Amino acid sequence: MNERYVLDLREVAETQVAAVGGKGAHLGELSRIEGTRVPGGFCVTTDAFRRIMAEAPSIDDHLEQLSRVDPDDREAIRTLSARIRRTVEGIAIPADLAAAITRALARHGEQAAWAVRSSATAEDLPTASFAGQQDTYLNVVGPTAVLRHISRCWASLFTERAVTYRRRGGIDHRTVHMAVVVQQMVFPDASGILFTADPVTGNRKVATVDAGFGLGEALVSGLVNPDVFTVRHGDIVARTISAKQRAVHALPDGGTREVAIDARRQERPALTDAQVLRLVELGRRIEAHFGRPQDIEWCLADDDFQIVQSRPITTLFPVPESGDQENHVYLSVGHQQMMTDPMKPLGISVWQLTAMAPMHEAGGRLFVDATRRLASPASRAALLDVVGRGDPLIRDALETVLDRGDFIPSLPDAGPGGPPERGASAPIETDRAIVTELIERSRTSIAALERNIRTKTGPALFDFLMEAFEEHKRVLTDPLSMRAIMAGMEATWWLNDTLREWLGEKNAADTLTLSAPDNITSEMGLDLLDVADVIRPHPEVVAFLRGVESIGDDAFLDELAKLAGGAEARDAIESYLDRYGMRCVGEIDITRPRWRERPTTLVPVILDNVRNFEPGAAERRFEEGRQKAREKEQDVLSRLRALPDGDRKADEAKRMIDRVRTFIGYREYPKYGIISRYFVYKRALLAEAGRLVEAGVLPEREDIFYLTVQELHDVVRSHQVDDRLIQRRKDAFRSYHALTPPRVLTSDGEAVTGAYRRDDVPTGALVGLPVSAGTIEGRARVILDMAEADLEAGDILVTAFTDPSWSPLFVGIAGLVTEVGGLMTHGAVIAREYGLPAVVGVERATRLIRDGQRIRVHGTDGYVEILP
Repeated sequence: MNERYVLDLREVAETQVAAVGGKGAHLGELSRIEGTRVPGGFCVTTDAFRRIMAEAPSIDDHLEQLSRVDPDDREAIRTLSARIRRTVEGIAIPADLAAAITRALARHGEQAAWAVRSSATAEDLPTASFAGQQDTYLNVVGPTAVLRHISRCWASLFTERAVTYRRRGGIDHRTVHMAVVVQQMVFPDASGILFTADPVTGNRKVATVDAGFGLGEALVSGLVNPDVFTVRHGDIVARTISAKQRAVHALPDGGTREVAIDARRQERPALTDAQVLRLVELGRRIEAHFGRPQDIEWCLADDDFQIVQSRPITTLFPVPESGDQENHVYLSVGHQQMMTDPMKPLGISVWQLTAMAPMHEAGGRLFVDATRRLASPASRAALLDVVGRGDPLIRDALETVLDRGDFIPSLPDAGPGGPPERGASAPIETDRAIVTELIERSRTSIAALERNIRTKTGPALFDFLMEAFEEHKRVLTDPLSMRAIMAGMEATWWLNDTLREWLGEKNAADTLTLSAPDNITSEMGLDLLDVADVIRPHPEVVAFLRGVESIGDDAFLDELAKLAGGAEARDAIESYLDRYGMRCVGEIDITRPRWRERPTTLVPVILDNVRNFEPGAAERRFEEGRQKAREKEQDVLSRLRALPDGDRKADEAKRMIDRVRTFIGYREYPKYGIISRYFVYKRALLAEAGRLVEAGVLPEREDIFYLTVQELHDVVRSHQVDDRLIQRRKDAFRSYHALTPPRVLTSDGEAVTGAYRRDDVPTGALVGLPVSAGTIEGRARVILDMAEADLEAGDILVTAFTDPSWSPLFVGIAGLVTEVGGLMTHGAVIAREYGLPAVVGVERATRLIRDGQRIRVHGTDGYVEILP
């Protein structure tokens, strides 16, 4: 019976995490890799831990309390976790368990020194390393001391830092158990960490070695700066040798102590070059065995490397699969679409099937392979021009890769399919009727989709969807639509560039495009002001909306209609949802809940509008914008006529102003059409999911969100589903939230970060891209979830990204700052429509700016100042 409490490391496989924890499983697996030395030892299994926990029933009550504590309530976590640790350490180890551990010690040499190391079931996993969250004890001598330290390892599952880490990761404390690894102690000459991929850039071709004298505790604790070696393709390409004044050594009777390093040795490398290369070669073998980059702890004793830990590097962004060994450069789709959150598999699949270009998935995000366009000189220039106007950071990152010279080979011109060169689109008249016709075409196509999909179920639905997706792409690539979009963008570029040259004025188009017609996204914000006008006169309705969190979305509108004035309020909201209910935050992911599905999402914005605006605000704001644009046009033309050759310049500018006002609003409509179609697809797929739930094939409708379209088709056909696949996908999706998607990613795994490279901003200012002119000072409201908006007049919205669904917030703010965005992305377009000073592409804005701080947004020059 006691064998289940103790397992020799050589008997342990990687699959036994439940029995020996993450560290134990990895060490057992490491010992099986040819040429890898792992110090001998054994694992005290989680069965032993569970037996100890059963000795104190009060722990269950404490864990229940802990599960309800707010992760930010540090005092409560500190108190409860300390109480649990004291209880665990106070439990006597049963005689038979102690005997099993003592026998294992005797097999390895009872009087040897030991490392006693925590190994929880939720550590060293592909999605969560838990590095340093539980305790390790070095140079533990004698059976009595080993047993005492095993108890301390069990208790360390409940350190304050480990409890907080689990709470923030959504991991239930009661599902995690603690094993303990007991290994023969190594007394090294040097030790450190090997990363088989660059932990900063993510480059899988680069390995880094941190090394110091003595035990690794000196490095982990920050006692000394390590030597750092960078290795690429078998060569040391960079090295930093630090002055290592201290080291941690083992004491003869147990424990460790700091010692001074002889002055003559302090600046001597802890490893020779040959040892560094040998270590990296060993690391590559370990990496190949586990199938992913590793964070490896090593010791060097008598010129022999021993591995004491290997865990996945969980912070690396995954690399899209290319199917070949060639170099590739990938551009983030999320940064272009203003949605950098991870997408569920069904959302990714539908976007791939309806997109104009092939798209690759990694880390729950989508990327476009730009390698071919970058390789040919003609398409390279066009691509850099287009992405540079949208997001200078992407252009700079691409130029960084190109400047290396050897990563992307030069190829013949790619031919058709690259982004259009500026001015290269076919001529199109400045005619409002073209926009009217395009909008009507889209409406007709969507109406046909809604009509034809109603009768489709089962496999026939998926046959229909494949045809619908082709129609979707046909509408999206309609040449007339593309020319209208480009006409508006090119006119904007012409006005900004030319009026700066002729008049010395920056971003003149920002004012000239105020209240442009046919902008469905700006209309969405103004229309919600009209909804507020209907609600404002009815105090009972306003009070109901303030307490709406307790009402489910299904009952919300029905309950509203029962109040005085509620029927009119419901009708106004219903009318709004009829036009805009397909929208939501992160709307490019079909799985995200739409406003029609979750109408209470709009309530905070409606209440802000009721509080902050007077009746008729929508019409007044639109008319004010139109008047400002008209006055700006007259001012610009008047100043141009006063210049040499002024009449010609004024005539050219007038043509472009008319052109931009004709077409720039239409820039938003194709996205509206895409999302309208998505909601039609989604309702049909959810109805099919409902039938699968009724048939007992799926437990929940939303499980289909973790399948691709083809996989869901197979489930509908076979009435069989792989539950384990769905669970793996759910786990992976949760883990993807911890990853930051790069704007540019190479096939080596390197996240290439661009820079603005500007010297025209004040010291300490946050640099971004100017997208809407003007300067505004106000209170920063850092909002990551639109449903949690609570805005006052004059507030400046600071957020990670804004897609069109955020537009209703724009009518109530004074300025905008985002981490992601470009000159022609939705947030920028609507900021200009409403005349809001805006700076986008401000790296880490939501972390560098605190909610409530006063800031000044320089929308003309592209920077943000944090005020005292």
